[in-house]
Amino acid sequence: MPLSLIRQDITKLSVDAIVNAANEGLRAGGGVCGAIFAAAGHDELQRACDEIGHVDTGDAVATPGFALPARHIIHTAGPVWHGGTHGERELLASCYRSSLALACELGDTSIAFPLISSGIYGYPPAEALSVAVGEIRSFLVDYPDLEVTLCLFDRKATTLTQGLFGAIESYVDDVYVDSRPYGRKRVSEAYAKHDGYADALHDGTLSDWDVAYEDSALGAPAFGSAMAPAGAAMPAGAAPAGAAHASTAAPAAKPAQKPMSLDEALAHLDAPFSQTLLAMIDERGLTDAQVYARANLSRQYFSKLRSGKVNPSKRVVLALAVALELPLDETRMLLERAGHALTHASKFDVIVEWFIMHGRFDIFEINEALFTFDQQLLGAS
Repeated sequence: MPLSLIRQDITKLSVDAIVNAANEGLRAGGGVCGAIFAAAGHDELQRACDEIGHVDTGDAVATPGFALPARHIIHTAGPVWHGGTHGERELLASCYRSSLALACELGDTSIAFPLISSGIYGYPPAEALSVAVGEIRSFLVDYPDLEVTLCLFDRKATTLTQGLFGAIESYVDDVYVDSRPYGRKRVSEAYAKHDGYADALHDGTLSDWDVAYEDSALGAPAFGSAMAPAGAAMPAGAAPAGAAHASTAAPAAKPAQKPMSLDEALAHLDAPFSQTLLAMIDERGLTDAQVYARANLSRQYFSKLRSGKVNPSKRVVLALAVALELPLDETRMLLERAGHALTHASKFDVIVEWFIMHGRFDIFEINEALFTFDQQLLGAS
């Protein structure tokens, strides 16, 4: 994907270029800078830096990668934080612009950044990440096939506000199947103790609602089935499987539509994913470039997807649904075209569902949330 967030040692990444958070004198320092010098080979790298001599704050220079997996090391000097009133934001933005431009000039197609200036230089991590993402996104508009990785050592660096984090966490707690104390684990334990549900229900090991949730997780009819009679009592704080979050009002019912004929239904069912995708793009008056940029997909990958040469993963389909700003019902339909489905047994699915339900279609905001909750990101890897 064009832009990804990871937690990993930048010196171990197999990319064309890694960026060193350097000082103006290009001397070995502490933190990321010290780790890069050590991994590349201190003496060789220092000699190469000495030949260059100096880099201004906001500018970038390059040396070979030496012992690193990367071909190049791009050295950029970030600003020291002085409260944000001394041009720090523009200098930090210039670090990213200069480094990205130099990588392209060198013919590099992949580059990894640390979060520049967020260590001993004191730049607040969330603000530093906001600058980084903003500059990288702008650059990728003109260079959509460049792969950019941001290495973050602390998930707290994300820009999610406490309120947004809390809202997502609350929704995950409410609908994520495996988080329920009366869910799969409890039912499995009951099965180990009894020959089946009937004995477990009889002696009170399981309630009717435990069975209903387990049936739902397995794809069987949920509450109201023969296993969970309609009159069964619901545990305090529980809601039927698949029920909407209490704070999210259900959408108004749509007017009844004329049923499709069998031929129409079969034609609709058999439409390939690529055909459905292109129809949705045309319907919304978008260009391919707008869609793959919004979906965090490379132009090359999107071209293969458009021609039906690749089978998209769930992460790709959801990225496209976000790019097209599809409501939840159309998102589910697009997923079905590629053989996927949303499930409340997946924390990843639940988090993406929350953003779609709330009409928040910024893929980088969604990916920050997924990163914070230790999930894979939307887009093609």
